[in-house]
Amino acid sequence: MQQQRITDDLEVMINVLPPNVAQAVRQGNRGDQLLEIVLDLGRCPEARYTDAEVMLSDIEVTPAEIEHVVLRISEFDADNRAGIERTLHRISAIRNRRGSIVGLTCRVGRAVYGTIDIMEDIIMSGKSILLLGKPGVGKTTMLRESARVLAEKKRVIVVDTSNEIGGDGDIPHPAVGRARRMQVPQPSLQHEVMIEAVENHMPEVIVIDEIGRELEALAARTIAERGVQLIGTAHGRTLDNLLMNPTLSDLVGGIESVTLSDEEARRRGTQKTVLERRAPPTFDVLIEIQDRQKLLVHHDVASSVDNLVRGRPPETELRWRDETGHVHQSAPEQAEAKPAEAERPAPTLQVAPPKRTTLKPVRVYAYGIAHNRLEQAAARLKLPVIVVEDIGEADLVMTVKNYYRRRPKLISDAERRNMPIYVLRANTLPQMENCLADIFGLSPDDTDPVSLAMQETQDAIRRVLSGERSVDLTPQNAFIRRQQHELIRESNLISHSYGKEPVRRVRIYRE
Repeated sequence: MQQQRITDDLEVMINVLPPNVAQAVRQGNRGDQLLEIVLDLGRCPEARYTDAEVMLSDIEVTPAEIEHVVLRISEFDADNRAGIERTLHRISAIRNRRGSIVGLTCRVGRAVYGTIDIMEDIIMSGKSILLLGKPGVGKTTMLRESARVLAEKKRVIVVDTSNEIGGDGDIPHPAVGRARRMQVPQPSLQHEVMIEAVENHMPEVIVIDEIGRELEALAARTIAERGVQLIGTAHGRTLDNLLMNPTLSDLVGGIESVTLSDEEARRRGTQKTVLERRAPPTFDVLIEIQDRQKLLVHHDVASSVDNLVRGRPPETELRWRDETGHVHQSAPEQAEAKPAEAERPAPTLQVAPPKRTTLKPVRVYAYGIAHNRLEQAAARLKLPVIVVEDIGEADLVMTVKNYYRRRPKLISDAERRNMPIYVLRANTLPQMENCLADIFGLSPDDTDPVSLAMQETQDAIRRVLSGERSVDLTPQNAFIRRQQHELIRESNLISHSYGKEPVRRVRIYRE
């Protein structure tokens, strides 16, 4: 466990503020929690802390006070950002239509040493890493610390678009260690500086903040394909968000609609038009920064994207730092195989009953398998399954191969009574769904999450076209919702998504 050390040069920032504002900040005595100072012309000055927003004065900000700050900082660049030399503070300007500054956001920049222990093994692996998270969650802080740690052993170049990583001025802030820093003359030229860094300075690692344009995404792919480790941040909070962003989705491979042959569609057990990953991802690992002490890690971005477009949960690992500073990590959550791609279970042994073609309730005695998982499988397929505790009330027995091989008395008795016994290869949700599909005589399309969702969408479209004002669909993930919207648009109807994840759903309207 590394001891964290924070340097913020806060007094330097306070000294450029108008005297009355600077005095109020000092009197507040909460500098370690200060995020930014907001000065808007004609409004009272405001301090934003980690847990509150506080008015610093009841006197409105004047043009002279705005000018007081502007004269004490560096010149504003094309992105309306300025700084204070040899610090990490950032001052952003709001201008009126004539170009005059009418507002300032003075953000406190902090170098936090020792934060990288939560993901140091990933950083040192040599893999390209993309950091996501909401504004202010600490992406740039982690990027800066990554550059410092890596520069102790490798040649590191920081492409510093807004001087947020290495600070303002010609000399980089000590927080980036031995890493070299290339500044960007204009934000629109960031992609050119990224390529220049690779071609001219032979880096082993490139660190880049705020990949936000298509040309920057293409430059990142070029860098990664040249064998240079790339560590960067992008606009977005989750992998789901990034995939829905047409400009940046290429960073993780992108998605496209593909039409399968009849044979391939039957093999997969899906409809003919499906979503697939378009290309190998630029980044090997993606880290969602949930808060300053908690990360969600996608160790294999390609696998996570493939799982998401097929309606399956991605494999992730949760890492967090407790109150004592110790880092913990959960075992990776394994994505369960899609039912159509899982091994089909042996439907029955000893007795092979006919498939049930009606949705008559079936009472199942679950021997050695998880009851809650079986109930979840039945709920997902919308099947009338009743899990009973007494085998005498059951229509059939469901168990797993290991238990069946031991021939316990209960199984032997069931066989003597010619009771159907369904044997699963593993105690997993997909295996249970496949088994229930056999019991109820369902086709593969009936069990595939995407097919089920699209069938529901088609039914809802018919209802709306028949006169219903609107229909709400079952909550789905972002990829399925996208397909639903496309199908609805083809029917000349209107659709919107409502609610918050994981219960966000599509509603269909008539025009």
